[in-house]
Amino acid sequence: MTSAFQVMLSSAKPDSIWGEGNLSFNESGATIHIKDLVDNSESLCQIQTAARKLAGMKLSDVSLVGDWSLEAQWHFWQGISQPNKQLNISYAPLSQDEDKNLRTMIESHQWVKDLINHTPEDMSPMNLANQVGDYLSELAPEQVSYHIIAGEELKDKGYTGIYNVGRGSERPPALLTLDYRGNAESNGTPDVVLVGKGITFDSGGYSLKQSQSMLHMKSDMGGAATVAGALALAISQGLQKNVRLLLCCAENLVSGQAYKLSDVLQYRNGVSVEVVNTDAEGRLVLADGLIDASQSEAPIILDAATLTGAAVVAVGEDYNALFCMDEPLAQKFSALAEENFDPCWRLPLNKSHQNNCPSAYADTANSKSVPGGGAGGASNAAGFLSRFLNTPESGWIHLDLAACYCANANSHWAAGATGSGTRSIAALLMNL
Repeated sequence: MTSAFQVMLSSAKPDSIWGEGNLSFNESGATIHIKDLVDNSESLCQIQTAARKLAGMKLSDVSLVGDWSLEAQWHFWQGISQPNKQLNISYAPLSQDEDKNLRTMIESHQWVKDLINHTPEDMSPMNLANQVGDYLSELAPEQVSYHIIAGEELKDKGYTGIYNVGRGSERPPALLTLDYRGNAESNGTPDVVLVGKGITFDSGGYSLKQSQSMLHMKSDMGGAATVAGALALAISQGLQKNVRLLLCCAENLVSGQAYKLSDVLQYRNGVSVEVVNTDAEGRLVLADGLIDASQSEAPIILDAATLTGAAVVAVGEDYNALFCMDEPLAQKFSALAEENFDPCWRLPLNKSHQNNCPSAYADTANSKSVPGGGAGGASNAAGFLSRFLNTPESGWIHLDLAACYCANANSHWAAGATGSGTRSIAALLMNL
């Protein structure tokens, strides 16, 4: 029987024989050398980077020995986890509460990653809606209820965005509405509504993507997975708030039934939208969810989506882009994200962004008819979404999830889903 590969932490510098990195090895395993043993971004980043290097050694059993904080072990797991291999890790001792927190964080993030990394053939809109509903129901069977509207029923009930984006596929689009009752004594109004973009595969529609750009579009339901995972994590942490989850699920495909350029969609709140880019479909499905969220009269609405390439250009793949016109709420979320080492970066948004995609045939277009949506594309997309809220200046957060998926492995992450955004949204739910 092979003994586990042991990994320790040290604030001492490695011997020069090990080169410029922060790893050294001995007969029982390895030592990760970090600047200091206090939790800070630099040291935790060094741990995650070293764990990525260890992931390349094809280990099967790892034991963390010595003094490891919760955050140190969490960042080690983030670095060493891979989509195609489950590693057996023995964690270092923590307090009972910290040990539970670490394991619930790992479980919820692993679930999010598995959802996003699923092949698009397996993850149809209905499969996504059902898997999320069933998983959350298992976590809190007495507190969770949900229902799904799908296919032609979406059209009949006026969900024009989800229906039209999804009608090009043989597999019907779906809207999941799930309620978690963490406070049975309230009047039933949600304290928060979470809205997620659930495009289970995005070909671009008739604005067809190039093959290279389409390759990773199984991840376009990352927003739905992220908000669902955040709710799962918060439930596991004892959430005592009422939360509604809305997942707007569809496949954006090309067929004789697909929606087309120059179509005009009429939404239930009276806003008409000209389609100038069928690849700007995420905002069309989210609009339906945001209308429902506003009708709930919840004081806080948060939506999350892999919405624009412009956000990736602006903030890179290490941050999610934050849009919020409510200054205290923006500051609170940013502070929670920093505290939980789940970074975001705020980009500009004000009411004038609503007018940056003009149309001669409708109240607005869904984008600009130029590649990538033109300058300020991420802010313009957020401005479009703000049209579908009653009070976008108060109580609304939009996250453009630039960091939730890596097309290729890098020094921090394996290829595939990262789970980024899950922890900060859960922290907001727990700190309202």
